[in-house]
Amino acid sequence: MVIGHGMSTGITHLNATKSGALVFSAVLRRQRFLIRSLGGNPDQSCGVKMNALEADAMSIIRKITPSLDLSRHKGQAGKIAVVGGCREYTGAPYFAAISALRIGADLSHVFCTKDAAPIIKSYSPELIVHPVLEESYSVKDEDKGFTATKVLSEVMKWMERFDCLVIGPGLGRDPFLLDCVSEILKNARQLNIPLVIDGDGLYLITNSIDLVSGYPLAVLTPNVNEYKRLVQKVLNCEVNDEESSAELLSLVKGIGGATVLRKGKSDLISDGDEVCSVSIFGSPRRCGGQGDILSGSVAVFLSWARQLDLLVEGDSEVRRAMNPTVMGCVAGSALLRKAASVAFQYKKRSTLTSDIIECLGKSLEDICPI
Repeated sequence: MVIGHGMSTGITHLNATKSGALVFSAVLRRQRFLIRSLGGNPDQSCGVKMNALEADAMSIIRKITPSLDLSRHKGQAGKIAVVGGCREYTGAPYFAAISALRIGADLSHVFCTKDAAPIIKSYSPELIVHPVLEESYSVKDEDKGFTATKVLSEVMKWMERFDCLVIGPGLGRDPFLLDCVSEILKNARQLNIPLVIDGDGLYLITNSIDLVSGYPLAVLTPNVNEYKRLVQKVLNCEVNDEESSAELLSLVKGIGGATVLRKGKSDLISDGDEVCSVSIFGSPRRCGGQGDILSGSVAVFLSWARQLDLLVEGDSEVRRAMNPTVMGCVAGSALLRKAASVAFQYKKRSTLTSDIIECLGKSLEDICPI
């Protein structure tokens, strides 16, 4: 159940028997109508502090996780690609890509630089690794145009096969590499491929908001510092934690269409229509790499959510169910938190990202028994 506190007495709930629809109660609809009638904004009512709605994450995970049966073929459970990995950073793209497989995606690809590819390949034979990205140090100035075209061509050979792209884990900040990834983003948008943007991908987006502006299939997953830079860039102000929900809503509207998952003690998620939170489970161990697990997890659940029939019959109109990007964020956040809590029970202070990844499958099984 998704319950609102503070802003209104309305209750928003997920009805699993009606395709997971997020339907506003009659009380909340009447309240929003009255606020509009008085010339106010129903999302920021008369100075009353707005709090996030706690998502019914378990119901969402159960609803969007596909069943396992013998009639399905390879690829139907998800084909995910990670664009990231350079000579300095090879762990992050691996964590994101292997997490997608551990949750249940059928195929997981990594597009990385040539220096990073042999290392990432050595981590796991389960990943399909493409050494196609280039950094400035390996390309002459006079060859950059040709090389950029070649990089894009190599990625585009595969693009239409993917259900979701994860952009940024271990990408680095090399200017030429970021320029190439910008073109990959633009082409993914033309093909309506969902995007999960994390790590150095957020550095790219913060400096070029137009890459995701107006694209409803984009998800940004900033940590505290990345979120701060986004707020400064888009809203031209500092982060205000006392008004975190209203601020996140303003940020998403300022970006213009993308969904933002703000990581923190409670993860806050907004697509511009509302703000929901995920605060269940969790671990006090904050080892690096958990954000990469999250990006891979959100990619899988987002691809699963998009496979659902997301229309339900309302009282007088056809109402759209919860945005699949929001569903993917809620599910990915909750599963990571549960896996982290399970890993911490056993490893305590020595918990590593790899330990959390090993707990993803069992955590999903606890929620959705086969």
